[in-house]
Amino acid sequence: MISNLRNYSVAVFLLFMIACGTKNQQGPQGPPPVNVTVQQVGTTSALYYDEYPAIVKALNEVELRAQINGYITAMHFVEGDQVKKGQKLYSIDQQQYEANYQQAQANLQVTEANLVRAKKDVERYRELGKADAIAKQQVDNAEANYAAAVQQMEAAKATARAVQTNVRYTTISAPFDGTIGISQVRLGTAISAGQTVLNTISSDDPIAADITVDQKEILRFTQLQSKTAKAKNDSTFSLAFGGQVYPYPGKISVIDRGVDPQTGSIKMRLTFPNPDHALRSGMSGKLRVKTSTAEKALIIPYKAVTEQLGEFFVYVAGDSSKVTQRRVHLGKQIKKDVVIQEGLKEGETIVVEGVQNLREGAVINVAQPETKK
Repeated sequence: MISNLRNYSVAVFLLFMIACGTKNQQGPQGPPPVNVTVQQVGTTSALYYDEYPAIVKALNEVELRAQINGYITAMHFVEGDQVKKGQKLYSIDQQQYEANYQQAQANLQVTEANLVRAKKDVERYRELGKADAIAKQQVDNAEANYAAAVQQMEAAKATARAVQTNVRYTTISAPFDGTIGISQVRLGTAISAGQTVLNTISSDDPIAADITVDQKEILRFTQLQSKTAKAKNDSTFSLAFGGQVYPYPGKISVIDRGVDPQTGSIKMRLTFPNPDHALRSGMSGKLRVKTSTAEKALIIPYKAVTEQLGEFFVYVAGDSSKVTQRRVHLGKQIKKDVVIQEGLKEGETIVVEGVQNLREGAVINVAQPETKK
């Protein structure tokens, strides 16, 4: 009995050791493969728009200010209307300036009379001096009086011109064709020379849109400027406000002389026709630059891209059913796809679904492989 019990214990021990040995031979098990959907990276031509914040500005804009003191006596325009160069806009009380002008004219006539008398005197004394019939001192005095009369005449003319200019300043006219705004003064308002803003007038056809771009894009925009300058009705540049696109295309008119060293950016100005006066100075919108990939562009679904600390990655499938995380540089997003500028090659296979469950070196199980056509 004791012998049988001993044999049984030995058998149980052997079975236990065999089981442990089998378990140790199996080793630790890794995570199961991740079910994903993959897609081959393909190329295609694409048409899309790069967008830049734009501010609409008048090519010519000026604040109207009076050059004399006085009171507004008349307004000769309708606020918000189109005005023509030279059109009368405001009148300023001119009674005082008219009176000053009349006085200056009277002074001018007096000096003219004095000049005539001084001229006759000096001519007479010159003749007498030649005949030694008069003292030389008297001739010198006549010459001095004549010279003084000439100077007084010039001073009186200058005064008359200055006063006459003030009379002209009592009428304020449009300096160029454009749109006049809401008046800042009303009838009877007292204004100060050079200080009081009466109104603002701006040209609006054509009109400008200003943008700021990174210095890396200077060459591109310089080439576009040369290209669109030669073409008629080129649609490379357009303006958008919300969901509405302005119907008239524009062209680059000015690229600023230099780059801002603080921001590394440069300013550019485009001009647009504005026959309907729909664009107003100060409007903000988006400048759309049409871009066509003449060469084939790499385009992948945007859902295949992951972002980490401001950088973008995709998972590339390898031959051993493992994935590698690769950094990419994104271009323009086109609906649900995105252009890849750097990081991928045509024909490579990337994960497009299930990326949230992946990590570097993860084993994948391809559920529904697809090839981008």
